[in-house]
Amino acid sequence: MAISPYILTEKDFVAQEKLQYPFEERGLQFGDGVYEVIRVYQGDYYLLDEHLDRLYRSAEAIKIQIPFTREEMDRRLHDLLERNDIQTDAKVYLQMTRGSAARDHAFPEGVVPNFYAYVQEFPRNLEALRQGGAVHAYPDIRWDYCYIKSLNLLPNVLAKQEAKEKGCFEALFHKDGEVTECSASNAYLVKDGKVYTHPTKKNILYGCVRLRIEKFCNDLGIPFIETPFRLEDIKEADEMFSSSSVMEIMPILKVDDTVIGEGTPGSITKQLQKAYETDAGIKEANSIFHKVQ
Repeated sequence: MAISPYILTEKDFVAQEKLQYPFEERGLQFGDGVYEVIRVYQGDYYLLDEHLDRLYRSAEAIKIQIPFTREEMDRRLHDLLERNDIQTDAKVYLQMTRGSAARDHAFPEGVVPNFYAYVQEFPRNLEALRQGGAVHAYPDIRWDYCYIKSLNLLPNVLAKQEAKEKGCFEALFHKDGEVTECSASNAYLVKDGKVYTHPTKKNILYGCVRLRIEKFCNDLGIPFIETPFRLEDIKEADEMFSSSSVMEIMPILKVDDTVIGEGTPGSITKQLQKAYETDAGIKEANSIFHKVQ
């Protein structure tokens, strides 16, 4: 998938091939930074405010002072789409680190944060969204502050790789039998017409799409219950799904050898997918519910 030729930095736009950082960069050496991935549909951002809220919250949590205001960040990100003439579905990756300085665990004084953002073409995976897929249960060995969207993703990478090797699209994290979330998405269980998901505590990421799903459930009269579910509850689940800006709302059909419900995307999952498409302004021709004649 093509990456935009122009990349936004803390100073200005640079050509993709000219973006360089010193080897003593704290994001590279310590994972000392935060990031966001923001969805773009037909050239327009989706949930940009929610992503910026989380970006500034994450930066504040690790004591990085973002060098421009929310309004400036918003304007710069819109300039990024305009500079690259983005009219299609895409995603924007942005990263803020503490900066470049001689290697020392303690924060360096007077360092200026490093920032970059780029656009990547990213069409919707309509087949996967229609059909769903399997996930693999994996022990949650991450740190206790997963609400910070930090660059420290090695446990997530290892979990995702093991899931891939087992033919699954995601890894389902659990700690002492209690499901927290997935390696790159939030997790949900549906039982008796109710949606269950882990509460927004520090040990999970506060998903931007998760916020919208709660709203969709309220609008549709579907109980949205923030309480942990356990691995053994999965055997009795009617439906399961995961959510993220990249995956959208993805049906989960199996967890390892356990088939969920009828083994097909459930009715509540489909209702939420429809609500998502409406909210995001997805055109009918690009809808997972569009039937090609």
